[in-house]
Amino acid sequence: MAFWATPQLLLTVRGKCFEKCITKPGSSLSGSESSCISRCVERYIEATGIISKALFSASR
Repeated sequence: MAFWATPQLLLTVRGKCFEKCITKPGSSLSGSESSCISRCVERYIEATGIISKALFSASR
């Protein structure tokens, strides 16, 4: 997926979702932490897609 082609973007998403979802880091993720991270990344991908489409449409 081209979205993940930018390493900086991956680091940004990982950092933001980690800060939001992991309150007490441990040796493994709890079920709720894992779900939170999944939802966070999905929302970030969705938002980035919407913004990209809007920018593409505006540039035409």
